[in-house]
Amino acid sequence: MSKALEISKKYRTLLSKHGINTPLRLAHFFAQLDHESGLKPISENLNYSRDGLLKTFRKYFDSNSAATYARKPKEIANKVYANRMGNGDECSGDGWKYRGRGFIQLTGKKNYSALSKSTGIDYVNNPDLLLTEPDAMIAALWFWTENRLNKFADMDNVKGLTRAINGGYNGLDHRIELTNKYKRLFN
Repeated sequence: MSKALEISKKYRTLLSKHGINTPLRLAHFFAQLDHESGLKPISENLNYSRDGLLKTFRKYFDSNSAATYARKPKEIANKVYANRMGNGDECSGDGWKYRGRGFIQLTGKKNYSALSKSTGIDYVNNPDLLLTEPDAMIAALWFWTENRLNKFADMDNVKGLTRAINGGYNGLDHRIELTNKYKRLFN
């Protein structure tokens, strides 16, 4: 929790510029980032076991292919992120190159390209910049604003935020728990 206070003070001006300037908006923003990355600028961990692949990415794997791909993060990323989010096919390597990074786990070449265009910083050719705190915050704020996520925060809608960020409801209970903790922190 103290990490969120430290970051919120450090980036107060940027947060305010993006409209994250009320206790409720701050609580939702930091709860989502905390769930996605633990408030650390990290890259997505795709080191799934066979069972993990079948649970998390059942759309892409049957029992046999899950066994083949298990514990091969690069191959997993290239398969599950192929031909979507602006990425090329599995052989292009885009899935791995544009896997989730930063505080909000920005994913997909389309997002990296749009972020680059918006900021003037070349994240397409330098995706690991999102592993630094300032760039991780820039990406998180860009994604939040681009996807108009303050509207969900204003409605206290954790489920809507989770779907907008994650594409589903992965970790919803944990996100709700974190949101409640951050509401107490920022009030």
